Amino acid sequence: MSNKSKTVSLIGVPLEEGSGRGGCAMGPAALRIAGIAQALCDLGYTVEDRGDLRPAAARDLPEMERARKLDVVGAFTRAIEAETYEAASEGSVPVLLGGDHSLSMGSVSGMARHAQELGRPLFVLWLDAHSDFNAPDTSPSGNIHGMPVAFFCGKAEFAPILPKDRPFVDPRNVYQVGIRSVDEEERRLISDNEVNVFDMRAIDEDGMGSIIKRILSDVRAADALLHVSLDVDFLDPDVAPGVGTTVPGGATFREAHLIMELLHDSGLVSSLDLVELNPFLDDRGRSARVMVDLAASLFGKRILDRPTRGA
Repeated sequence: MSNKSKTVSLIGVPLEEGSGRGGCAMGPAALRIAGIAQALCDLGYTVEDRGDLRPAAARDLPEMERARKLDVVGAFTRAIEAETYEAASEGSVPVLLGGDHSLSMGSVSGMARHAQELGRPLFVLWLDAHSDFNAPDTSPSGNIHGMPVAFFCGKAEFAPILPKDRPFVDPRNVYQVGIRSVDEEERRLISDNEVNVFDMRAIDEDGMGSIIKRILSDVRAADALLHVSLDVDFLDPDVAPGVGTTVPGGATFREAHLIMELLHDSGLVSSLDLVELNPFLDDRGRSARVMVDLAASLFGKRILDRPTRGA
């Protein structure tokens, strides 16, 4: 992402129905107020804000007790898939402003379609406390934000949301970093499907830098596009409290910035999700500012560029 002539497309996704609690729909507004457009403009990018997606509920999708609010999440998935694909096809870098993590069902599927047209694989870097590899029959809650990875890998076809012949992501091309909360059945599924999981113990033992460099080496060797999906709960709650699924022991501020700096240096990132920001649970916008800071690092902002904040 070192080409400063590149356009970044901001796509707002005020979706909270996948999470089972209110607040995430305010995420796109909070990220805009925290200055994401200006931060990227300051780095030399052309920023196109495509506004917020607001699709009507999909009347053709069934009610499912084990996949709550499927009509709303499904409608968003279709709209996100189309908008992400269109932005990427125009040569832009789609940045999804969430919204809960079910939005990745659409963003990753859209990038998979774009990658297929280019004749290249799509890899996904999933920065999250959770693996999100449940299907309706394994989910303890029925909340769809715990199912997107299984969905875009073709392992959770629980309704005709997108065409059955769409391209899927090979689970072996999914790299999950920062994992520290996995359901029992989900643990079996990610193992059976050979998802690459680097939990917090792996980070403690091997170091964040070496893990990310290994992942980037795999992406480069495969000549793949790379989609990055960043959940607020990847970070330790002390760093970013504005999330409904806090899990102690997450990544530090510095570890997260190191990831973003290495991603920028690689020039491999094609698209980005910023998800699960719940301003209602935040501390005076702190988590929104952290997410904007991290996005800026991914697009090339250096620590030496950062002004000292007043007390």
